[in-house]
Amino acid sequence: MNRSPAGAVVTGAGRGLGRLIAAILVERGHRVLVTDIDEDAAHATAAELGPDVLWAAVDVRDETRTAAARDLIMARSGRLDVWVNNAGVLVTGPAWEQPPEVRRLMLEVNGLGTVNGTVAAIEAMRGTGGHIVNVVSLAGLTAVPGEAVYAASKHAAIGFSLSTLADLRLAGIKEIDISCLCPDGIWTPMLHDRLDDPASALSFSGTLLEPEEAAAAVRKVLDRPRPVTAIPRRRGLQVRLADAFPSLGLRAVPLAVARGRRVQRKMRAGAAPK
Repeated sequence: MNRSPAGAVVTGAGRGLGRLIAAILVERGHRVLVTDIDEDAAHATAAELGPDVLWAAVDVRDETRTAAARDLIMARSGRLDVWVNNAGVLVTGPAWEQPPEVRRLMLEVNGLGTVNGTVAAIEAMRGTGGHIVNVVSLAGLTAVPGEAVYAASKHAAIGFSLSTLADLRLAGIKEIDISCLCPDGIWTPMLHDRLDDPASALSFSGTLLEPEEAAAAVRKVLDRPRPVTAIPRRRGLQVRLADAFPSLGLRAVPLAVARGRRVQRKMRAGAAPK
């Protein structure tokens, strides 16, 4: 008997990094379900990736719709091997200047969405095993001026992920892995419109990653699960140092913001992202 390919789900896969991750999973032989809140984007990506790629419009804030995506891939593949929580929202500015609905949107998509996807995946993976990859951000590891609520949502995502991994191990469940990927700024549509936004400066203060670089990191994590992977590694060490010594880190913030704004100016002038 021919066995159906093991299932994989990627949220926020209609474009950008999510689309590249979905393509990697197709390449690796998975039956992939592309999900996105944008129905047309999800459908188009699935069509581009191949005739066997599934798609669904999913708002990750909705636990019922997230569970339905899990049930769909289980019905078509019989098992779920990989679930990637990639959907995310970034709105910049001081928290006190943001409308309540904007703050709630980031907390729910980035935080609750990760919770919903992880719990749905665990329910399908128990007994057979699998790997949950949560795309977080370096903003989940340190202070990020101009992106306070976004950083809060990403801290929530990484805290939930690591705590749930600990709960799995304490429950004797060793066949399910959870990996958090924490990339620096990625030159995707999320940042394309931020060149004129001074509150986004810190996202431009490092070396902007191409989506393919972040996707390559996902490929490595799929082969070798790790609780936390920061990319680039040097930048990860810097933010962890800043987080370990908050007073020192806060004093360094103006320098990082100034550098980020210089990069924004250069890119507005037509220079390629560096």
